[in-house]
Amino acid sequence: MKRKIIHIDEEKCTGCGACADACHEGAIAMVNGKAKLMREDYCDGMGDCLPACPADAIHFEEREAPAYDEKAVLAAKAAKQAHPHHAGCPGSMARALKPSPAPAAPTSAMPSQLRQWPVQIKLVPVKAPWFDGANLLVAADCTAYAYANFHQDFIRNRVCLVGCPKLDQVDYSEKLEAILTENDIRSLTIVRMEVPCCGGLEYAAKEALKNSGKFIPWNVVTISVDGRILD
Repeated sequence: MKRKIIHIDEEKCTGCGACADACHEGAIAMVNGKAKLMREDYCDGMGDCLPACPADAIHFEEREAPAYDEKAVLAAKAAKQAHPHHAGCPGSMARALKPSPAPAAPTSAMPSQLRQWPVQIKLVPVKAPWFDGANLLVAADCTAYAYANFHQDFIRNRVCLVGCPKLDQVDYSEKLEAILTENDIRSLTIVRMEVPCCGGLEYAAKEALKNSGKFIPWNVVTISVDGRILD
């Protein structure tokens, strides 16, 4: 039968997982860091996933598809409740970590390396004196908690901006583009977590740099959930 059903543009998908969380029928899952429509017969065509996507990667299309199978959806929900497992964004999957032992004797407190306030991308002004001649750090807000030496290795000698596109449900690229365009930024460092939803922050920063027309050194550093630098 021909009916209205969603289409996911994998090139636009940033892997944030918001659509999988928003799909009450369980039709969408994250596969290799991208959203994928797993069961066409689970998609009811109501589009709860559309407004959840910050990258505008999901649209309706009219095409041949199996009819919506409400009974199958209800059965899958019942099975999931009986045997719960994580099927949404891999970044929100619960896991236990084993931190390294603390030093036997207390160490002196390290001084903060923060050079400006505010730090949230949504709150920071586009034009500010501390941006001029700055080395800019754009970091996922979880990175400072996962990586123990974050202040010394990343914030030191940089202006730091933090955010989470999944929680804020916003595309930061326009704001970051304005900051790069309006100020004399010397370099850009992007620090993200290994989880797919952090791809939205990396994508926004890269798009901002490209659209600003600036040619400045940039690099991406990925932190594992157990606090290691992966690249």
